[in-house]
Amino acid sequence: MKQVRLGIIGFGNMGSGHFNYIKKGDCPEIVVTAIADINPQRLEYAKEVSEGKAELFDDAYKMLDSGLIDAAVVAVPHYDHPVFAKACFERGIHVMVEKPAGVYTKHVKEMNEAAKKANVVFGMMFNQRTNHVYRKMKELVDSGKYGQIRRTNWLITNWFRPQSYYDSGAWRATWSGEGGGVLMNQCPHQLDLWQWICGMPSRVSAHMHMGKWHDIEVEDDVTAYVEYPNGATGVFITTTGDGMGSNRFEIQMDAAKLVVEDDKLRVWEFETSVPEYMKECTAPFGHIETREIEIETDGENPQHCGVMNAFAAAILRGEPLVASGLEGINGLTLSNAMHLSHWTNSMVELPFDDDLYYNELMKRVATSRRKDEVKAVFADTSDTYGSKKK
Repeated sequence: MKQVRLGIIGFGNMGSGHFNYIKKGDCPEIVVTAIADINPQRLEYAKEVSEGKAELFDDAYKMLDSGLIDAAVVAVPHYDHPVFAKACFERGIHVMVEKPAGVYTKHVKEMNEAAKKANVVFGMMFNQRTNHVYRKMKELVDSGKYGQIRRTNWLITNWFRPQSYYDSGAWRATWSGEGGGVLMNQCPHQLDLWQWICGMPSRVSAHMHMGKWHDIEVEDDVTAYVEYPNGATGVFITTTGDGMGSNRFEIQMDAAKLVVEDDKLRVWEFETSVPEYMKECTAPFGHIETREIEIETDGENPQHCGVMNAFAAAILRGEPLVASGLEGINGLTLSNAMHLSHWTNSMVELPFDDDLYYNELMKRVATSRRKDEVKAVFADTSDTYGSKKK
């Protein structure tokens, strides 16, 4: 096999975006041979842009059974990510799943167990892991040069959305359509990077507001506090309501401070580590001398193309993925734990009770605005399901 034959499940914003950069030639080891979507308008658009070179399907399962593809990208609404991933596993089809991995951990664990039994390549579209500033940040943290993490803070509030954004589709910002708000839609990349670089916490507590800034039923303002196994603490703050938000990720370590802001990584090294200075300093108001150091990165930030090129290389030559599909559960665990903490007004220990979370979510799904509307509601949006079958 010289090229991976790719099928796209869901030709909305993300599905068509993947098609466009592959068509441009940015992924030379991939060729799109099939596209599936239930929306006739999206299929008509797919016909136009593919210039008849991709087979079109109004049912994703028919595409998966066609023999025309070696791999698939799952780019449908959140609840169906594990559904189509498992369908690919059953047919021996390699799969790349868009973020998030799913809506609730119980479903994603089932997907991961199925993946372990399947002899296929399984990846997650965590394209922010390709950003050179975050890769370098992780390298420095993992090196051990600066000791342990003491505190992490991520202020990620530059997600402003007007009401018209939420009004653009009946599925948006509903428990039954998206399964959450800013944590589920905007922040999966940051939650993944947070745990990828800093590790998973052991306890989570969160305060959030449902529809504080918008006429929606899910969260649009979140402040979460976490504790790590080594005693470190962290805070994650996000919203879609700030008119001029910020994106600042700071890690305090024993011997350095690391900050990513404005797409730049800055590092200050301490002359003496904090634990050592605490013991040795005799001046009541003493302070640690620091110096900012120059940080060199490779400057590369290939994003979606980088993830897909690694996916093809994994299929063709067994090379490493940017992110294994099995890792998708980590960031989802964080968002689920934040919701569960808010719903139960308690500190949540990780791992938490998957059934408890699922039951609490289903209570909200039962009274969701979208309720039992048929999937046809997606026909009026650019984000559509990939199949008529459940």
